[in-house]
Amino acid sequence: MPLNDNFIYLPPQDPLEMIYEDEDLVVINKPAGLLSVMGRLPEHQDSAYLRVLAQYPSAKVTHRLDMATSGLLMFAKHRDAEVAISKMFQARTVKKYYVALVKGQIQQDGSVEVPLITDWENRPRQMVHFELGKPAKTLFQSIEYDVTTDQSRVRLEPVTGRSHQLRVHMMHIGHPIMGDKLYHPEPAKFHFKRMALHATYLAFQHPLKQSAIELESVVPF
Repeated sequence: MPLNDNFIYLPPQDPLEMIYEDEDLVVINKPAGLLSVMGRLPEHQDSAYLRVLAQYPSAKVTHRLDMATSGLLMFAKHRDAEVAISKMFQARTVKKYYVALVKGQIQQDGSVEVPLITDWENRPRQMVHFELGKPAKTLFQSIEYDVTTDQSRVRLEPVTGRSHQLRVHMMHIGHPIMGDKLYHPEPAKFHFKRMALHATYLAFQHPLKQSAIELESVVPF
């Protein structure tokens, strides 16, 4: 959750957009500003998971997106699917791509591989810590550069799945994500009232049917 004690949670109230569904799993297009799962406080209960539960009471969480991140989010419909999907994520056989707008020009494609740990004094912030951090790796590829805004559109692929990984890694190499209130030094200097990070692509072998699933979501910025 955001650091600001004055933060008021006002998630978008549009109906959830279903991208894919079968008897084992459902994939939604989570909007920015909606929690993936319920928070501790009563006023933070509204979430993608709570809304999915209203339709599928046996649904289970398989992975999460930050509240400020939009895009493809998968839930299992039952326990067997949850176990199978969890194994799939642990084995890193799920292809996940994100698209982001970042500050500055990406000079060449590459990867960021620096360990991350929770910044306990400034939770929920994460930070680079070479002694105590857990290994984390992100691949990045420039899509285009806009000289008028000095922003790059970039495709990000998390090889590992650490909390805030893409956001901290891009900040670490000097290209913070636009609109990121935790890691961009000037988050207000962005024409959208949201963070420019979207989970745009998911591809995997269906863990129970063994069929190939490939899903894409239009980037909203």
